[in-house]
Amino acid sequence: MDLRKLKTLIDLVSESNVTELEITEAEGKVRIVKGGAPVLVPAPVAAAPALTAIAPAASAPQQEAAPPATAAAPAAAGASITAPMVGTFYRAPNPSADAFVEVGTQVKEGQIVCIIEAMKILNEIEADRSGTIKQILVENGQAVEYGQPLFIIE
Repeated sequence: MDLRKLKTLIDLVSESNVTELEITEAEGKVRIVKGGAPVLVPAPVAAAPALTAIAPAASAPQQEAAPPATAAAPAAAGASITAPMVGTFYRAPNPSADAFVEVGTQVKEGQIVCIIEAMKILNEIEADRSGTIKQILVENGQAVEYGQPLFIIE
């Protein structure tokens, strides 16, 4: 693809409402993405869990009182390690590997306890305090929300 054609395509994308354009020709493939589009993607993802949490509370106020009591019960038994982001929880670095921690494992502050996959990026989650894992609250491969307790540690 020649440079004049490429410049024309870039100008068309920048002057239109199109945020992404991909063209494949015999010589190769070109993908043009407007700079502002990726910045807008995280905002709806972060807002979606809040909307989901608010909707059930508004439709059933009696059910809203029950989850805080459930969340308070594990906190009474020890401190919790919570999810710092929305994503998919994994106990091990790969399916054939041993889990990072099991119930009864002694952990030190900064030790990796799990992985949360968010937007195809694997984020290692570290213990924020030293102690013993007393309970694992999430199943492997389960979706987790921001602030959701993952482990109880004493």
